[in-house]
Amino acid sequence: MIVFLILILLIIVSISLFLKHPKFGKAPSGKRLERILKSPYYKKDKFDNINFTPQLAEDTSMPKVLYNFLFSKSKNLIPKQKFNFTKTDLLNLDPTENIYVWMGHSSYFLQVDGKKILVDPVFSGNASPVTFTTKAFKGTDLYTTDDIPDLDYLIITHDHWDHLDFETVKKLDPKVNQVITGLGTGEHLEYWNYDPKKIIELDWGENFDLGNGFKVYAETARHFSGRGFKRNEAIWASFVFETLKHKIYIGGDSGFDDHFEKIGTQYGGFDLAILENGQYNKDWRYIHMLPEEFLVAAKNLKAKRIIPVHNSKFALSLHDWKEPLEKISELNEKENLRLITPKIGEKVNWEDDQKVYEKWWEAYQ
Repeated sequence: MIVFLILILLIIVSISLFLKHPKFGKAPSGKRLERILKSPYYKKDKFDNINFTPQLAEDTSMPKVLYNFLFSKSKNLIPKQKFNFTKTDLLNLDPTENIYVWMGHSSYFLQVDGKKILVDPVFSGNASPVTFTTKAFKGTDLYTTDDIPDLDYLIITHDHWDHLDFETVKKLDPKVNQVITGLGTGEHLEYWNYDPKKIIELDWGENFDLGNGFKVYAETARHFSGRGFKRNEAIWASFVFETLKHKIYIGGDSGFDDHFEKIGTQYGGFDLAILENGQYNKDWRYIHMLPEEFLVAAKNLKAKRIIPVHNSKFALSLHDWKEPLEKISELNEKENLRLITPKIGEKVNWEDDQKVYEKWWEAYQ
C-alpha cells in the first residue's frame, strides 16, 4: 500500500511539474485581466459563445466519444504514403504579387497588397504538448521558421495546440513586426518574451487601424480555447483583414452558426474566405463545421472565393484523412462556388479565377 501511494504521489508531482512548462502558456493577469473582466463576452470567469454551444452534442456522451476514439477510427485516418510536395520560396517573392501558400492544417502564408501575413503556424512536427502524439503526416512539414520572411503580421486565431505552437512562435519572434490575436492570448506571447508593444489583442467587435489603408477586425467564432485543464480564459476569433483593394476573411475554428451571415452582411462580402473543413464529427458539431455546412457558411459570407483548411496534416478526428476534401469537392459540384484546393506548399494566385485545381489527394492512399 505504501509503494502504491508513493507511485500515485510521484505521478501527481510529475504531472504538476509538466504542466508548469512554459509551452502551456500563462493565464491572463494584471491590466489584461482587467480588460477581460470588462468584456461583454466574459461571463462566470470565462469567455462564452454568443449562442448555446456544448462541446459535445446532446445525442452523445463522453464514454461514447472515448469508445469511438479507441475502436471506431477510420482505417485511413493517416495516409499510407508519404506526401511529395514542393514548397514555394517565400524569401524571394515578387512583393507585388497577391498570393496564398498553404502549409497544411490551418497554417498558411498570405501576401496581400505588399503585406506579408502568417496565420497559425505549426512547424514543430506535432500538434500536442507531447511530441509522440498528433504527429504531422509524413511529407507535410515542408516549412521551418528559416523559410519564413520578415512578417508584417502574425495572426493567431486562438490558443489551441494545432494553432498556437510554442516552438514555432518562439523562433519567429525576431521576424514578426506585429502580432494580431484575440483578447487574452497575448499573455502567452508575453510569457514567451514577445514585446508587449507589438501585440494587438482584440475582443469580438473591436478593430485596429494598421495604417496606410490597412485595418483588421476581430469577429465572432463558435469554438473554445485553452492549453491546459482550464478553458476559455482567452477568446477565440475570426478576423477580417481589410486593405484599400481587398477584404479577406480568416475564419479560424468555428462551428456553424448565424454569425457567418451577420458578418457577410456587415462587410458586404469578401474577396477571399479561408474556412475550416476537417477534424469534424457529428458528436462535436457545434464547435467544428461539417462539410455540408462549409458551403452554406461561404455563401452566407458572400465570399467570391473560398479555401478550405484544417485538414491533411494532423489526425484530430475519426474520418479518413482525405474525406474533408473529397466531400467538399463533391458537394461543390452542385453549388459551383469558386473553391480553391491547392497542394501544401503550392503558390496560389487566388485572384486567378480561371485556374483549375487538380484533386491532388486522389493520388494518395
